Amino acid sequence: MTTANLLYSDTEEALRDSVRQLFADRCPAESVMRSYDSPPQDFSGVWRTLAAELGVAGLLVPESLGGAGASAREAAVVMEEIGRAVAPVPFLSSAVLATVALLGAGDTKMLPALAEGASTAALVVPLSAAPGDSVTGLSNGGDGLTGQVSGVAGAREADVLVVPVAGPNGLELHTVATDAAGVEVLPVLAFDMTRPLADVQFSGAASSRLGPADAALAEALQTGAALLASEQLGLARWCFDTTLAYAKERKQFGRAIGSYQAIKHRLADLWLEIGSATAAARYAADTAARRDDDAAVAAAMAQAYCSGVALHAAEECVQLHGGIGMTWEYPAHLYLKRAKSDQLALGTAYRHRTRLAKLVNLPVS
Repeated sequence: MTTANLLYSDTEEALRDSVRQLFADRCPAESVMRSYDSPPQDFSGVWRTLAAELGVAGLLVPESLGGAGASAREAAVVMEEIGRAVAPVPFLSSAVLATVALLGAGDTKMLPALAEGASTAALVVPLSAAPGDSVTGLSNGGDGLTGQVSGVAGAREADVLVVPVAGPNGLELHTVATDAAGVEVLPVLAFDMTRPLADVQFSGAASSRLGPADAALAEALQTGAALLASEQLGLARWCFDTTLAYAKERKQFGRAIGSYQAIKHRLADLWLEIGSATAAARYAADTAARRDDDAAVAAAMAQAYCSGVALHAAEECVQLHGGIGMTWEYPAHLYLKRAKSDQLALGTAYRHRTRLAKLVNLPVS
């Protein structure tokens, strides 16, 4: 029996340093806030650097297909740093969801381009889709793909759409270029504008069939849920570290506010929650990397817990910063919006608890 390893390796820490430095240089908070400007700032150059020069787009792609041949552990480190910076990059949608789905379907043509950062993909399912959800709304008639999927993450940035379609023998996975005839990507207003959403419409769009999609889609959504916990962890850590530093410096009535017992208790509670979230997120990433039998349980457990911790950390960050935390110029609102968006992504905590109960055969009370 293999023992889980929750510690970070030297390779993972080196990867973290590279990704953190890139985000510090190319998308600091004051730059990320311009995602809410009209027109929003373009971060495609940050993604190209992250994907191609740092090679993170190919972390989950085998070396035989031009990727790094790494695992979910390394991808989790990248997700932590994305959460820490609220980075507006399509890593989750392209390098995780779409890539894992393509791997599960046995693709060998699209993955090399994704691995080298020459192309970006999006899995055409609602961002709210949870592991185990059925996919409806799309059909493949004689004239091509027809139907609409709402709330798709990464579709606006994608060159290729990876589309689960109902076929005569179950779900099939198809690929279609975003600029192909009969494809329309319609931006929608998202609560978190650093992770844009879009409705994708197909009207007789020609596509390429890859193969059965049931197992591939289930694996993609489960891996995505497991790694989303690491993004939530990175977000929570930033909120805690920033709030703790502020509590040590901000003075009220001649004392640092962190010296007041009420503030101490709130920060201590949050610190304990983040410690537990660290264990849950790392275990989910480790079991996913090892394809352990416990991977489904770990993913459900991590999402059921980490989403709430991230939101709590973001709320405490806003509240304990007082008036400045409520201002548009301070980045706390970015983290609150991402935390709330992540809480609804890939299944709510309630749905993951329900799934967890089934996985462990917990009887209905």
